[in-house]
Amino acid sequence: MSAVLARLRTQLWVLRMLLTSRMLVPMSPAKYVRLIGILRRQGTNATSSFALAAVRRPHGAALVDERGTLTWQDLQDRSAALAAGLIDVTGGPVETVAILCRNHRGFVDALIASSRLGASALLLNTGFSGPQLADVMEREGARVILYDEEFAGVVADARARVDGLVEVLGWTDAPATETSPLSIDGLIAAHAGQAPPRPASRGRVVLLTSGTTGTPKGARRSGGGADELAGMLEKIPWRGEETVVVAAPMFHAWGFGQLVIAATMTCTVVTRRRFDPEATLTLVDEHRASGLSVVPVMLERIMDLPVATLDRHPMRSLRFVSASGSRMRPQSVLAFMDRYGDLVHNSYNATEAGQISVAQPADLRHAPDTAGRPVRGTLLRVVDDGGRDVGPGVVGRILVRGASPFDGYTAGASKEFIDGYMVSGDVGRLDAEGRLYVVGRDDDMIVSGGENVYPIEVEKVIGAHPAVREVVVVGVDDEAFGQRLAAYVALTPGAAASSDDLKAHVKAQLAGYKVPREVVVLDALPRNASGKIMVRELPEAAS
Repeated sequence: MSAVLARLRTQLWVLRMLLTSRMLVPMSPAKYVRLIGILRRQGTNATSSFALAAVRRPHGAALVDERGTLTWQDLQDRSAALAAGLIDVTGGPVETVAILCRNHRGFVDALIASSRLGASALLLNTGFSGPQLADVMEREGARVILYDEEFAGVVADARARVDGLVEVLGWTDAPATETSPLSIDGLIAAHAGQAPPRPASRGRVVLLTSGTTGTPKGARRSGGGADELAGMLEKIPWRGEETVVVAAPMFHAWGFGQLVIAATMTCTVVTRRRFDPEATLTLVDEHRASGLSVVPVMLERIMDLPVATLDRHPMRSLRFVSASGSRMRPQSVLAFMDRYGDLVHNSYNATEAGQISVAQPADLRHAPDTAGRPVRGTLLRVVDDGGRDVGPGVVGRILVRGASPFDGYTAGASKEFIDGYMVSGDVGRLDAEGRLYVVGRDDDMIVSGGENVYPIEVEKVIGAHPAVREVVVVGVDDEAFGQRLAAYVALTPGAAASSDDLKAHVKAQLAGYKVPREVVVLDALPRNASGKIMVRELPEAAS
């Protein structure tokens, strides 16, 4: 009986969150009938929210990009025509559609069309090299790729290795002509008013892990439904039918999630193909956006703008900023909130687990490096190597059990589980108030001369130096010590600091074995399109 009451209380709480956030609103009986029909046909997959939004506000603005505005019904009509066109050019069923597009209407068209075909939508990193792209497409069995014209050279490897590859251009700078290659806009125009037959299976989205040190893995997730959405809404103040600027790349799990949440809330999505810090501020002001979705490095680039530029963009309409994808530079977070208000919400997510915790503004004021507290419905543990829970302040392995199930990697492997909890692969600690602090990856720990060092601890100290713009610390093989620490830094424009200065800065605050043996100064650290530092692209430290 107690379990039934607990479940009832949870359902009432979910209903209250969906109503107060305006995710649920009064509609005509006819619209409710149509919504139920969509859910019966499509279930609650990643793209059903676009179809539901088209019932709720068919003529409402759905997507604004450099080419103008599309309504929710426009997206449905375009994706239906594109799906019909893909069947026409492939001559049969399509199992996997690879999408290599920046943030624009073509990405959304391709995403929804894949679902209409019952195909897997394979979201590809726009920073891939040719061989990486070909490797992933071969592994995932993709025979169709929709890509922006700028990536034609990158697709060449896949063209040589994938027999019968069907290529469709997503974004071209020049207008299409009769002799142009296949394009998304061309297929939509040629098949306007058409729709594909109902697929035998429901489409899925394959999200790739970041792959900062190796080949990205494809992860399938089902989504956690209303409970997971309500848990997020309790932490981050999204409101239905408002406008949000999504700057985070949509191919990445975070940007993709923000796009889907916006559709679920019937929020207008404003985006542009390439991130530009001042242009992003302009979009917020011009469209009176209430939300801004970024990866942390974007927030840093915004706060690197001249004060006069920031003064021109008050962003008074903004109610929240949602960030995730990598660790945020504490100075930038606090500087942003000092200027624009306590608006930043930093999420700790995993491609395999979805949203795990959120650091709300009060948490970030307390400790800018915290990952916050678990969202409701998600259980979090920090354990030692034997799987035993550790106390506050003790670093251990982070385990997660939440509403969003992980369906395994596309290559067949899966994550390790302990007592029903997924091993995240991260290590961290909890403070006495239950806030989580992510220290690094399980395999990030460096053993130097028998001493254990987590790079993030050293990065935090170096990053606090006023001359340092960004930093990453890695382990380098060493004959005498097994490994030694090497720090790579990029300095703030106009600032100066020598390697010895930065070593002395670390030595003044940490134990001697945590002082990097080398500090390499670069113009900028190599990052992928989602803002994460690409360790494998760093130059070798001196031996």
